[in-house]
Amino acid sequence: MSASRRPSRRLPSLTAAALTAVTGLGLSLGAQAADNYPSKPIKLIVPFAAGGSTDIVARVLAEGMRTTLGQPIVVDNRGGAGGLIGTEAVAQAPADGYTVGMATVSTMTINPLLYTRGQALGSKLIPVANLVTMPSVWMAHPKMGVNNFADFLAKIKAQPKVYSAGVPGVGTLGHLMMASFNETMKTDVQIVPYRGNGPALNDALAGMVQVMTDQLPSALPQIKGGKLIPVALSATARSPELPNVPTFKELGYDDLNALGISWFGIVVPKNTPAPIVKKLQEAAVKAAHLPEVQKHLQTLGAAPTDMDQSKFPAQIAADIQRNKAQLDKAGIKPE
Repeated sequence: MSASRRPSRRLPSLTAAALTAVTGLGLSLGAQAADNYPSKPIKLIVPFAAGGSTDIVARVLAEGMRTTLGQPIVVDNRGGAGGLIGTEAVAQAPADGYTVGMATVSTMTINPLLYTRGQALGSKLIPVANLVTMPSVWMAHPKMGVNNFADFLAKIKAQPKVYSAGVPGVGTLGHLMMASFNETMKTDVQIVPYRGNGPALNDALAGMVQVMTDQLPSALPQIKGGKLIPVALSATARSPELPNVPTFKELGYDDLNALGISWFGIVVPKNTPAPIVKKLQEAAVKAAHLPEVQKHLQTLGAAPTDMDQSKFPAQIAADIQRNKAQLDKAGIKPE
């Protein structure tokens, strides 16, 4: 065999060296990008309409992150399909750290189970940080004549199928909470799905449905106006706004309590450089714990999380497993 045709024994080592150089270059560029990040405003996509709980929390966090990152955080509402459209917009954005998405229990752990087009979204996003938790409140219409949880439970047990609960859609968190309540309490409250939380709340206020669950910020005006009566909370602790309303944990129903606690975090597109993700995570966590942000969150009945952020992906996976079991029990299939 001539020298020109002799296989090279140096090729593998040269290839390995080239790969090492490319990898090192990538890490160096990522670190360099993080050093300069952020150098312009950041877009925060909220996958729901303005005025809802996710939007309210996003705007509080955006102001805090403006302080910790030194750049404006521009909130961009992209509502539709229960949060699916906005979440898709985040996944399709450039992976440079300048498009960030609000993540919720619904968008990350229910929509992938409800929509076939959402099943792959989780693999296209990087969970950055779980920042805020928010309670849900269970309410009864005043015409039910109840003022506490014991009376509420006794009344619906005594009259099966008489009372109904409005939920913001089939397979939504509100639907899962009500179905889980019926299963746990051995009750038969009729579940009435609506096209969104607004129509469900309108009918609850009118007494067309007598039971309603909602996140605390959205519900408080109705409660303070005496239009709906709070009977229980899904929360880590009693709310300062409703000091006489017990949590389901206090009442001995840990699973119902956990199911109704909403969380809000942020995600970025897959392939966003790790140094940028880390910088964004640190700034977001710091923002959520700023005194002025905590004070504002408290008025919403919400609080910053203190979780180890490395466990956020595992929490998402666990919530998906829990919610899939609930959807399977209800016979709800992805569409």
